[in-house]
Amino acid sequence: MFNLIFRWQEEVAKQAIKHALKALKKRHLVEEGAHAPAYIALSRPIISQGSEWKGKAEKLEVELQQCYKAQSRLSEQLVVEVAESRTLKAFLQEKETAMAELEKELTQTRDEYSQLKTDFEEKVRALELLLSEYKELKALLEQLTIRATNAEAENKRLDAELLNVANALYEDMTERLKASGLEKLAQEQVDGIVRRSEEGAEFFAESTVPSVCKDRINAHDGGCASIMFEYNSVVGGGGGQDRSIKIWNSSTGSLGHSLFGCLGSVLDLAITHDNRSIIAGSSSNNLFVWDVNLGHVHHTLTGHTEKVCAVDVSKVSSRHVVSSAYGRTIKVWDLQKGYCTNTIIFHSNCNALCFSTDGLTICSGHVDGNLRLWDIQTGKLLSEVSAHSLAITSLSLSLSRNGNVVLTSGRDNSHNLFDI
Repeated sequence: MFNLIFRWQEEVAKQAIKHALKALKKRHLVEEGAHAPAYIALSRPIISQGSEWKGKAEKLEVELQQCYKAQSRLSEQLVVEVAESRTLKAFLQEKETAMAELEKELTQTRDEYSQLKTDFEEKVRALELLLSEYKELKALLEQLTIRATNAEAENKRLDAELLNVANALYEDMTERLKASGLEKLAQEQVDGIVRRSEEGAEFFAESTVPSVCKDRINAHDGGCASIMFEYNSVVGGGGGQDRSIKIWNSSTGSLGHSLFGCLGSVLDLAITHDNRSIIAGSSSNNLFVWDVNLGHVHHTLTGHTEKVCAVDVSKVSSRHVVSSAYGRTIKVWDLQKGYCTNTIIFHSNCNALCFSTDGLTICSGHVDGNLRLWDIQTGKLLSEVSAHSLAITSLSLSLSRNGNVVLTSGRDNSHNLFDI
């Protein structure tokens, strides 16, 4: 557009110059025509035409001066128009340069826009793909949730049926025993109780129930949650809500030392069979491992998302630890590596657990009242038994002559013995 304007103005300036030159040429011809009578008159006798020549000469001189003035004005006008034309030409050149730069910027902007458009289209396609995958995963999750809900309902129904069957069998057995007069025999054959008349009674020592408290120890501020003894020792320890572990001498009742560093209340304690490390489950969702000799934490095991309610150490090796939390998870830890090696997830929270004597099996007591056995290596469920009608609150493992025996305690006000 600026090129057209410049060319039009340049053409106008050329036409003006041509017009001025034509005017000057015409004026020159007119002047020559005006001077012709003067030349003719000069050829006449000078004496007779002296006065006439003088008047004409003056008139011609005036006309010549006017012509010169007109020529001067036209020259000035021509110079002004040429200067304006040059100014316009320079202005148009600047505009052309600016237009070229703007066109270059416009081209770059178009290229950037094309690239951004391409990137945006790729992002939109990726987003659509992610949304599609999200919908598929959401649908799959809903299906799995429905299946899990149905499975849990089915498990509860089966548990209720099994409990009803067990109650019916128990009532039937009780009636038969009463009818046959074998009540005494029934008392002697209650599961898990070793009587003098039974095989293996020689391996169990007589014990008496103490009637007097030997020592009273003011242990913790806010309550004590867990206690334990060192192996083959009179030294015991306790953990409580004051986030500390206190080591006591049970013979003298004196405080040996305290272990600090736990970030929450101590909910359960365990000690390695070499008495070198104490492991505490905490309300801070972590496990803390203390070096008993040094008195400070040398491991913090993280991974649980809820309070750690139970912990135990392998009877075979001081390396493996198992813990359970309210997040329905059981975790196996390697103290040498310092991290979790296996995680077991189940639909019912685990309140208590312990290792078998060979260190290959985990025994766990759950809120649904079932006792479960797990393989420590694979995390697979090995066995399951309905131990209590209400939640299991604690487990204890003992070594009998015939194998591993687990004592369970539940909220149904009963204790049960199981040979695993």
